[in-house]
Amino acid sequence: MSLPFGKASPTIPRPVSTKLLTKNSSLLDNKNLQFFNLQYEIQVMPIYFYNTRDEHGCFSNFSRHGFELDGLWWATSEHYFQAQKFVTTDRDWFEKIREVKNPKDAARMGRDRSHPLRSDWEQVKDEIMQQAVLQKFQTHADIREILLATGDELIVENAPGDYYWGCGKDGSGKNKLGQILMAVREILQMANG
Repeated sequence: MSLPFGKASPTIPRPVSTKLLTKNSSLLDNKNLQFFNLQYEIQVMPIYFYNTRDEHGCFSNFSRHGFELDGLWWATSEHYFQAQKFVTTDRDWFEKIREVKNPKDAARMGRDRSHPLRSDWEQVKDEIMQQAVLQKFQTHADIREILLATGDELIVENAPGDYYWGCGKDGSGKNKLGQILMAVREILQMANG
């Protein structure tokens, strides 16, 4: 089974998580009511995403689902995230990233170290990513429903070259974007009651 990145399949199998559900049931035996626990084991396959054209492509920061945040319009969550690196250090570069045509260019510009990063970037980057992802899904009902439809499944950014935001080529990455998507899903589930 191939994974949704690149042309090559990774050499490791997809991880499967196991959930154990317990249900109290009763059985009438010889006029005595006996209680026992039934245990059901359900295997859950993680939801992998990477390419915006895939089934869960809207989970990608490159998906074209714009939103307003901090009083400005952002074409993608990638635009917002990358620009925030320079919000206090290089406002002109911040604006150029915000206005660039596509998310790939926003990502490239955000990695340009000829412009100074804000000093607290490492401490705030996860929170900034969550703000962008939450706003994106709050803004667009269609993709909010896709995220909510994942229930409590594990969500994994299947980015072969990213061991922080994604799972990396060998699956050992931190999957921070997947974790943020699951946290946003929980926020949205609570809001929907």
